[in-house]
This record gives sequence, structure tokens and C-alpha cells, in this order.
Amino acid sequence: MRAAGLRYNGETFAWECACPTRRGFLRGLGATLAAAPIGAFAGTPPPRAIDTHHHIYPPKYTAENLQRIVADIAIAPGSFYTSWSPQAALEKMDRAGVGAAINSMSSPGVWFNDGEAGRARARECNEFGAELIADYPGRFGMFAAIPLPDIEGSLREIAYALDTLKLDGIGLLTSYDGKLLGHPAFAPVLLELNRRKTVVFVHPTMSCCGNVTPGVRSATLEFPMDTTRVIVDLVMSGGFAAYPDIRFIFSHGGGMLLPIVNRVQSLLNALKPEDRGAKVPGGLEATLRRSFYDLASVGFNRPAMAGLRELLPVSQMLYGSDEPFNSTVALTESVGKLGFSEAEMAAVRRGNALGLFPRLG
Repeated sequence: MRAAGLRYNGETFAWECACPTRRGFLRGLGATLAAAPIGAFAGTPPPRAIDTHHHIYPPKYTAENLQRIVADIAIAPGSFYTSWSPQAALEKMDRAGVGAAINSMSSPGVWFNDGEAGRARARECNEFGAELIADYPGRFGMFAAIPLPDIEGSLREIAYALDTLKLDGIGLLTSYDGKLLGHPAFAPVLLELNRRKTVVFVHPTMSCCGNVTPGVRSATLEFPMDTTRVIVDLVMSGGFAAYPDIRFIFSHGGGMLLPIVNRVQSLLNALKPEDRGAKVPGGLEATLRRSFYDLASVGFNRPAMAGLRELLPVSQMLYGSDEPFNSTVALTESVGKLGFSEAEMAAVRRGNALGLFPRLG
């Protein structure tokens, strides 16, 4: 039996088959494949990657919220999400030479203004992620979902996810209830994450504008724009200065940040020197270079990557595929053509992430 599913080849969605395998067999097979050479590469294979931008669709969460998911992302039919499986994810990872993937929940997240149900939804997703870590040792990690803007529920879930489940960090969306992360309402959660020196993966959602251009999906324009909004918001609100020990990872190379860095600098220049210094100690570029940025989407775009390399040191770049929406196989091939040296490639694919997630070494 072969299970059909909608897969993305880097340019278009197409149906292809994936062969499910017995769970127990995959546990052993996954460990073997994680250490095996990458047959798709001639000569010395690149280091096995750690994918920091990799989404999961837990069956219960997906079944109960399918209509919301399809409406929010507007990129694929419901069958695309219901056909997701860890077996299919592992097959793609092995083809791409990905040793481990840090899973996360994508937009629309787990909070739907429904009180305790949002807390329960976050708990179910996080426990599902923890089960994957246990079932496939060394292959998966998890950024825990929390039910923001529910502050009390979020603080409880942070403690459970990090202290009990021992997950790898926290996954946040760029905004909740129309408020970007730099909003004072979220300060108690960010202060706790700062106290714990947490790795925080920030994924876009829609904060304001919806589909303002007919025929253009929200994920095409608004997702990269919302990543840009939240970075600028954290600059201008002083969030980066207030939470210096949070290790932020921003999706898609920072979204649309590159073309507007000078505009943000102009905003800062208009402030009093003491106010500017309080928001961006050491300057704007130094502030931006403290965070990490994954190569999902931007890794397919040579001009964008050239600009990103001007702004950031290679030490701040992470391999991130955005599976199942982008192909990790295609990203591996594309990144291999971007002119990274062997040492830079090792850092981007694996070394930089190991600094954040040493347990995956």
C-alpha cells in the first residue's frame, strides 16, 4: 500500500506517494539513516543538517481545526494537512541529508479565543511532539506551543514544556489578538523566557491585513511582512534590549527586513541619543546580528541571500526548510549552489544549530 499526499517540490504542489512503514521498524531505521552517508551527493557529503523550521500536524489537532488551518494558510486543500505523518517527514529528511528536525506548530497556532480549550490544545500538541522525540531518538525536537494571549496559561505551559517534557524551546507566532510580540501585554511571558535563556522560534501569521490583493495568498505577502513587522516592533519597543537572553530565531531570513533596514535606522536616528541607545545598545546592526535567521524561502533566492550575507555573519544563519510547505530536498540542493565554503556550509547546516541544541550532537 502507498499513501498519496500533496507534496511541494520547491515550485509547485504535486501529488506523490510515500510508503508508510511499521513504527518499530522506523525507529531502528531512522537511527541508522541518521548516521548513513547521503547518497544524493557526489564526493564528500555535506554535514547532516539540523532543520530548525519544520512543521507537524498532530492528527487530533488537525482533525478538530482543519477548517481554521485551511482558511488561515490558504495554500493547500485539507488533505495536505491530514496526510501529514512522521514517516513521510523522515523519508524527506533522509533524502535531503537532514539528521534532525526541530518541529513546531505553524499558523494559526493553538489559541482560538476559547479559554481552557486553548490550554488543552497547546498541551496536546506539545505532548505529541515529545512522543515523536521519544519514538525517533535523535531525529526530532520540538518548539513548544503556548496559548498566548492567555498569559497565565502560557506561563504554565512554558514550565511544563521545558521542565517536564524537556522540549527544545518555545515557538511563538509574530502576533496574537492583533498585537505584535513587543506589546507590553506579553511582557510577563517574554520576561520568563528571558530568565530561562530560552531559544524562541518566531513564525509569521497575519496580524492585520488579510488578502488585500485578489488572487494573492496571505502566505505570499503577509507572512514575510509580519516577520518584518515583529522584528521592527521588537527594535522600536525596546524588546531586544529588554530580553537580551532570549535567543530568537526568525523565519524566512527575516522576511522583508533587508530593504527597510535603512528606514528603521532613520526612525532610530530621529530619537534622542539616550532613547536610541536604550532601544538598540551598540546600534541597529549589532542588535539584528544577535538573533538567528533560517533560510526557508530565502535559500531559494540568490539575490536575497547575497543581501542577507551582507547584513549577517554566517554564524547567525540556520538551515530551515519550512516542510511540508517547502521541500527540504530542494532546499538542500539550492543551498549547495549559494557559494558557501565548506566550513560555512557545515555551520549553516549543522554547527550553528548545535550551539543552540547541543543534545542533537
